[in-house]
Amino acid sequence: MQSYLQFRRLGHAVHRQLDNGPEHGTASSVNSSAAREAVIPESGRFSQDGTESVVDTLSRNLTQYSEKTALGNSLAGIEIQKQIDTSGPDSHLFIVGWEDENDPLNPRNFSYARRMVATLLVTALAFVVGSASAIESGVLLQITEAYHVSEVVGTLVTGVYLLGFAVGSLVSGPLSEILGRNVVYAGSLTLFMIFIMGSALAPNIGAQLAFRFLAGIFGCPPLTCAGGTIADLWNPLEKTITFPMYAILSFGGPILAPVIASFIGQTGVLGWQWTAWIILIASGAIFVLVLLFQPETYSPLLLKWKGKQLRQQTGDSRFRSAMEMEKVSLSSRIGGAMKRQFLIPFHEPIILLISLYMTVLYIVLFTFFDGYTYIFTDVHGLSQGLTNIVWVAMYVGILLAGLLVLPVYRWTKKDFTAAAQEINGTDPASDPRALDNVHTKPEIRLWFAMFGAPMIPISLFWMGWTDYASVSIWSPIVASGFFGFGSICIFISSYMYVIDAYDIYAASALGFMTVSRYLAAGVMTVVGIPFYKNMGVHWTLTILGCISAIMVPVPYVFYRYGPIIRRWSRYATTEEVKT
Repeated sequence: MQSYLQFRRLGHAVHRQLDNGPEHGTASSVNSSAAREAVIPESGRFSQDGTESVVDTLSRNLTQYSEKTALGNSLAGIEIQKQIDTSGPDSHLFIVGWEDENDPLNPRNFSYARRMVATLLVTALAFVVGSASAIESGVLLQITEAYHVSEVVGTLVTGVYLLGFAVGSLVSGPLSEILGRNVVYAGSLTLFMIFIMGSALAPNIGAQLAFRFLAGIFGCPPLTCAGGTIADLWNPLEKTITFPMYAILSFGGPILAPVIASFIGQTGVLGWQWTAWIILIASGAIFVLVLLFQPETYSPLLLKWKGKQLRQQTGDSRFRSAMEMEKVSLSSRIGGAMKRQFLIPFHEPIILLISLYMTVLYIVLFTFFDGYTYIFTDVHGLSQGLTNIVWVAMYVGILLAGLLVLPVYRWTKKDFTAAAQEINGTDPASDPRALDNVHTKPEIRLWFAMFGAPMIPISLFWMGWTDYASVSIWSPIVASGFFGFGSICIFISSYMYVIDAYDIYAASALGFMTVSRYLAAGVMTVVGIPFYKNMGVHWTLTILGCISAIMVPVPYVFYRYGPIIRRWSRYATTEEVKT
């Protein structure tokens, strides 16, 4: 709905621009035409037998588009490019752009309320599809009883969903850059709801796993494309606030999913299938909101629509967008993106280490969905429902990370302000738009990670070494809050740092990070139960704590030596701004 309304708005804007644009274009057209007429002698217009001469043909071809060329030249935001066609004379293409930096149709210039609504809708989508990844873990006992399978097989319900996420992440990003954000969001969510419904009605474990895997494939776009949507709407400085907001709220999906399912299985009032029905109902409600209120934010697609409107209203086929000039097939583009996703880490130590760090975090997080039963139920005797509610503590830690947003924003703004003054010679205080296209060193995005990194091993050692019946249950509960705080800080910094450090290659870098962590998490979810059962809670968490402790120096090393490491990289940006 919003996409259709935007297309109509573009049509009205083009009509107004055409009415106001060619004020000086017609005069130049006449002058140009007269000049051409003057240089072609009358005697050269026809051959002796009365037919049209070559000179006349040339004159006609040179002047047939002169008025329209002047029109294109007079319109703001149109770049004229010469195109040489071997089958005819030289001609020009009109490459469509925004009228100016204040063009109201540019997503960056949407009202604050409209941009915030668009961001919150994408966040809500991510929350729901994230909830679907973990909500079944809250009724694992009932699933295994219903399908007469072991607990390890039952954990595949979560594992295959994460594997579906990994597979879907390979193509969802490139699709959003070809078809636009809204089509991918709405189309994938439709199929996601169908397969979630299938999982609720599945007659056996095989069907359940198949539907969950397909639901994971089509549920991934709100997580893989949300970074692009936020970048469409907010400038680099504004993202210092909006991306953490997205991350903190959307991360609540998998964390709070067991809480949603806390007493569904235990009470028997509702069947375990209601975990899927709840996700379906929530998805349907958000789907309606997306259709009604979510605007298309991908600027190249909006300019493509503007080019189409200009062609329709002028009858001139030479109005094109940069997106239309790309002669790459859908399959080639997706294939190229997939190839880059797997090749880029071999040349990039930054991507390799950050991906490894994120993978460790997701392994710990998703094995907790199995491990909480051993940590809280077996040791402290909590019921199934109360064990699920304990996840609230981890989300409290995630919310506390929001306290860092304003201090980090102030430090980041200081760097951006200095960069704007050096590059543009303007004071952002008097010209807020001076910061729109300013970029400074990507390492300033690592502040969150430097606060959060030590919290990961601290929380794991704390939880592992105090998980005894003789120690208060509040000890491991509080420790889980520290894990939540550290995890979200690493997540925020990892994404923002990679986006700033890799610029046009960020999509490929983020794609690899997404695929690798969900692939590992999907496998480790199944391994979690044997790991906790055979190693015990204390050794399991100690081993995970030691692995995470090895990764703690990563953000500090990148903050200190990031500029040098980026100069070694093949794809990372190396431009430095003195701040």
